[in-house]
Amino acid sequence: SGTWVAMNSNPFNWSILICLAVVWGSSFILMKRGLEAFSPEQVAAYRIFIAFVFMLPFTFFHLRKDLHRHWKGLLGIGLFGNFIPAFLFTKAETGISSALTGMLNSLTPLFTLLLGVLFFGNKAKAVHVIGIGLGLAGAVALLYLGQESDFANNLSFGIYVVIATLCYGLSVNIIRKAMTDVTPVTAAVWSMCMIGPLAGAYLFSTDFIHILYSHPKGWSSLLYTSILGIFGTALSVMIFNILVRNTTTLFASSVTYLIPIVAMLWGIADGEEVLWLHFACIALILTGIYLVTRK
Repeated sequence: SGTWVAMNSNPFNWSILICLAVVWGSSFILMKRGLEAFSPEQVAAYRIFIAFVFMLPFTFFHLRKDLHRHWKGLLGIGLFGNFIPAFLFTKAETGISSALTGMLNSLTPLFTLLLGVLFFGNKAKAVHVIGIGLGLAGAVALLYLGQESDFANNLSFGIYVVIATLCYGLSVNIIRKAMTDVTPVTAAVWSMCMIGPLAGAYLFSTDFIHILYSHPKGWSSLLYTSILGIFGTALSVMIFNILVRNTTTLFASSVTYLIPIVAMLWGIADGEEVLWLHFACIALILTGIYLVTRK
């Protein structure tokens, strides 16, 4: 595996990986800041809409005659990779901490494998099944240990994150199966164009503008959600694709190990309760991910 080491020990690739982990790991605290003024639905819709506006100019570089053939796949990626999870994450954060949300988000690779085996004809080894088991056990333990509030509350809001990671897993499988001849950036740009107008139409039908001007934290919440949409949604997708192309899929997906760590650090910095037991649960989930991503 000399080439793996050579390719993946490139400082440029490592700096991109760290950068991505910080951006994605920070998205949970940014959602929390957005929720200070806006409703969960408004934060989600604005995040998608601003990402769409930012990506719009890139469509000119990604025009293809045969794109219409892929409209189902693009819509699938847009809905399951961005639209639905955005609403589920903000809803979750009305009931559980941003740190816990970030920790639960790390289930994505487990569901990617599980859905791949169940619906996309992928093969699984015994070690993969053990990995999924460990990861899910870690997630249940996280919810059980959650904040000082009760297990029922954590479960009722944590389930939104679990469904969101299922959506992400579905999106990854659609990309792998149906979008093999479309470059990842083209897929990212056009899938965003399919859901962006929908998010915008919804957003401006709400009291979004009124809150922006009347709420004392309106503009700061807007700023944080803009950072979330432009960096955490639009730019990061493009950067991730560069990483996938420059390195191995395994190296690129190791960003998953770093995201919950960043989310936890933000949570601690923001005065959220993070227990030592949470670290044990995360270690369990990450061990599961390690087993699942083994060849």
